[in-house]
Amino acid sequence: MSQTVDRALSILPLLAQGPADLGQVAERLGVHKSTALRLLRTLHEHGLVYRQQDQRYRLGARLFALAQEAVENLDVREIAHPHLAELNENCGHTVHLAVYEASEVLYIDKVESRYPVRMYSRIGKPVAITVAAVAKLLLADLPEPERRAVAEKLDYPMYTFRSTPGAGAFLKELAAVREQGWATDLGGHEESINCVGAPIRGADGRVVAAMSVSAPNVVVTAEELLTLLPLVRRTADTISREYSGTTRPKKV
Repeated sequence: MSQTVDRALSILPLLAQGPADLGQVAERLGVHKSTALRLLRTLHEHGLVYRQQDQRYRLGARLFALAQEAVENLDVREIAHPHLAELNENCGHTVHLAVYEASEVLYIDKVESRYPVRMYSRIGKPVAITVAAVAKLLLADLPEPERRAVAEKLDYPMYTFRSTPGAGAFLKELAAVREQGWATDLGGHEESINCVGAPIRGADGRVVAAMSVSAPNVVVTAEELLTLLPLVRRTADTISREYSGTTRPKKV
């Protein structure tokens, strides 16, 4: 990366802290005011910074527009899939990715288990929202009033004796999931299937998707599956960093 481009980009995080005048920018960059002015003018021409009437500079509206456009065009499935496939390669079990849309939690990606016993879940199919680990992660991130309103509107079918029995129990579990940062479904939907999951977060810290690893008891016990939780969480964190753009690019 050229020194000029590096210096110009260094101005943006400075102005993110608040407006700054020419002298402050020059001092922060360690350059002469004439150099700082040239860089600011270039950024101003592209709408990335704006000069106020008091001659101080702030971030420009074009920068926010570009950021919003980038967020809108992010495809969490495309970003996540290589990491889901790697996780599947490491553990051998079924890996899911899900999002919350229009009051439903939907699977948007799936990597099949290497074992002969397969799950019936399908991409595009809603999950059992009151028991699935991915659903708990997505709903736990909702603001408290919305979380409560959603929980009180749901039906609570007893798929198994471990299913969530009602809104009170569900809200209590969502609070625990929100606090601990991970979730499980240990036989809540199907007695023979267990699942552990972790959230994928955007740049603002909000949960944009959730991923999980699932396996039947005939392959691994619930206790054995829970030992994979650190790996699942590391994978989710890696996807979160890449999705939110906080992964530092390699220097070229």
